[in-house]
Order: sequence, then C-alpha cells, then structure tokens
Amino acid sequence: MVGLLLGIAIGSALVIVATPKYEAQTKVFVSVQSSESASAGELVSGNSYAQQKVKSYLDIVASPSVLEPVIKELGLDVSPSELATQISATSPANTVIIQISVVDTDPQQAANLANATANSFQDVIVDDLEKPLGGGPSLVKVQTIQPAVPPSKPFSPNLAQNIALGALLGLIVGLGAAVLRSTLDTRVHGRHDVEALTDVPILGGTTYDPESTQHPLIVHTDPRNPRAESFRGLRTNLRFVNVDDSQRAFVVTSSIPGEGKSTTTANLALALAETGARVVLIDADLRLPRLAGYMGLEGSVGLTDVLIGRVPLADVLQRWGDKELYVLPAGQLPPNPSELLGSEAMVSLLAALNKQVDYVLLDSPPLLPVTDAAVLSSLTAGAIVVAAAGKVKKTELSSAIRNLNQTNSKVIGIVMTMLPTKGVDSYGGEYSYYGGAASETPAKPRSRRGRK
Repeated sequence: MVGLLLGIAIGSALVIVATPKYEAQTKVFVSVQSSESASAGELVSGNSYAQQKVKSYLDIVASPSVLEPVIKELGLDVSPSELATQISATSPANTVIIQISVVDTDPQQAANLANATANSFQDVIVDDLEKPLGGGPSLVKVQTIQPAVPPSKPFSPNLAQNIALGALLGLIVGLGAAVLRSTLDTRVHGRHDVEALTDVPILGGTTYDPESTQHPLIVHTDPRNPRAESFRGLRTNLRFVNVDDSQRAFVVTSSIPGEGKSTTTANLALALAETGARVVLIDADLRLPRLAGYMGLEGSVGLTDVLIGRVPLADVLQRWGDKELYVLPAGQLPPNPSELLGSEAMVSLLAALNKQVDYVLLDSPPLLPVTDAAVLSSLTAGAIVVAAAGKVKKTELSSAIRNLNQTNSKVIGIVMTMLPTKGVDSYGGEYSYYGGAASETPAKPRSRRGRK
C-alpha cells in the first residue's frame, strides 16, 4: 500500500513539475502525375509507385535539406539536428499520406513548425529530388491536405497516464519489497511460525498493549478486558496440562528479555486464583526481579533468604488480595543465582509447596542469556516458554527450546505475546465482539492489597 501511494504521489508530482508540451500535426498527400487519358492499369501502377516512394520520404522529412529552410524562415536559433528531435513522420499502411508531427512547448510554434516543415518538404521533393533531368514538371506531386493548427491542450504530461503508471510501478516495488521483507524476516510473527519450528503446543496468546507497563495486572485492574480474557483462556489450557502428574510447579521463561514473561506469570497466577485454587507466585528471576514491583509488595526479603536458611518460608510468603494467592519475592540478589536455584534447598522448597498448594508459578530469567530457567525447569513439571510476536527470532526460540530439551526438561507449552489485534497473525479474534461489548462498560478497578 505504501508503494502504491508513493507511486501515485510521484506520478502526480511529475505532472505538476513537468513543462507542458504541445503536439501539432499536418498531413500531406503524395501522388504520381498522370495524363488525363491514363488507363486503369496505369493509375494502379502509379499509386503503387507513390506508396513505395512514401516509405523513402519518411526519412527525408527530418533531414537537413528540409529543416534548414524551416530554420531560416522562422528565424530559429537551433541546428537541424536539434530541430529534428522535435519532428517525426509516419504513414498509415497502404496509403500515400504522410503525417508530420511536431512537439514544442509553445502551441503556436508547434503549428508553425509543422506547416513550415510540410512546405519545405514539398519543395525538396517536387523541385529537387523528383524533378526530371531533362526538364519539365515533376513526376511526383505533394499536396498539404490538413494544415496544422495550434493545439488547445498539451499532450504531455498526461495526468491519468502518469498516475496509472506510477501506481503500477509503485505496486510492483511495494510487492517486491514485501516479498523481500517476508523472505529476510526471521522473527516469529504468529502461530504458523511457531508451529513450523516445534511440535510444542501453543497454550494461548495475548495481544500487544503499549500501556502494559502502566497496568501490568490487567486481570485485576480490568477483568473484562479482552487481554484479561486471554489469560483466562491460558489458565483453562494449563489446567489440562500434566493432569496425571502430581507435580504442579511450572517455570515461566522466555528466549530473550522483554517478551513479557513476568507480566504473563503474574496475570496467569491471578487468573488461577480466581477459580479458588491455592497459588504461589515465586519471583525466581534473581538477576532482574520485577514481580514485587508489579504486585506492589516489599521485595527486599524473599526467595534467596529462604534458600540460604536466613528466614523461614512462612515469614516471607505474602498473601495478595482476597484470594488464595501468595507471592514470594526474589529478595536480595545473590552472586550465584544458578547454583542457588539448583540447590537442594530449592528442591525441598518446591516439594513442600507442591504438597500444600494447587499451583506454583516461577518467573525465571530468559533462557538464552543465562541457564537459570533450564536449571529450574528440571526441578518442576516443566517450562512454559513465552514468545513475543515480532520480537523474538525463530532461531532464538528454537535455541531456547533446544536448551530445555538438553537438560531433560519438559516444555509444557508456548504462550505468544504482543500479537496484533487484527490480521492473519492475530490471536483470539473470534472473541473480539464479546471483548468489545464488555469494554464499553468496564468494571471498576479494585485497589491492590498486599499483606503477610
């Protein structure tokens, strides 16, 4: 579309800046002199002779012998070769008519040049080239049958033609650029890209929200928002995962930073708690923790303090809201996150929580920069990988899943984030009507509450 519009704009601009050119035309008739008593055969033979002559005369129209008298007559300051670029001669097939066309920026000058060229052409043919050597009248007669008149409108530039040509070229360039961009683009854009990379199921997807950093807990602040409904759909799919396994702890990670894994983890925990399930949300990102800030909780003491035995779990596990949702912040950032997360203390913590609650969700660092998530996933039911549409590359997502498989970790599924709201790569478009209807009367947001 951009190429098409640019092509139209360029075509229109060329019409505006181009100097108008006018074309004047005159027609001359070429015949062979014959006597009044000529037979029909002689007339046919003369006409054929004239047609043969016309083919040669076309090259003579713009010759110096014809144009030099024109330049002198009109007082032009040009050479015959320069004037010849403005003049062309054509003849319809099987006729003895020559059409002389002249192009000039002045309509009156175009007509003057055409008429002067026709007169000069007639003189050169009749008086010079076709005059008998022994004297007498010329055997060929050239007569002007349609004098040139000043044209009323320019023939160039042609607005409609320029716009059509510009639109066609712009469309071709735009399509070529789109195909090239699609070929060279290695990013994940939608479900079809993920399905082409891996057999891991897609558990759900959320659309892109530029204001998500201002209200990350969309399930809480605007529960009737379409994005909140997407997290509930993810919750439904997760409840059918790992049904036969008593292990209900899941690691939420991503390939690279900035794919929305922390936001996804927090909202998924809120959606699970809505059903009455007992949920523990752990900030296991011991490098760049975010959950305490999102949840509005104190995060200076948390997981690291529990793992090193400084404080008991009950003292740092904070209940959030009026549901059975408990949050364990990251605490102080340790110098050895991977070793701490893979320790026996972490195994014991997960085992204890797994017996007491329905779900344990661990927000962990991205897979490619560090190994924390791979270490954690081997201690839990598996990993949920967040993939941001238009951000993560296909090779990055493939490498992340490969890293998990190499540690004998189970990849539970993939959650797509930052999906477009419309188009082939959108997710959950069939629910847009319900989301749109609900959004007209949004629920009043409830205030956050956090307590031990």
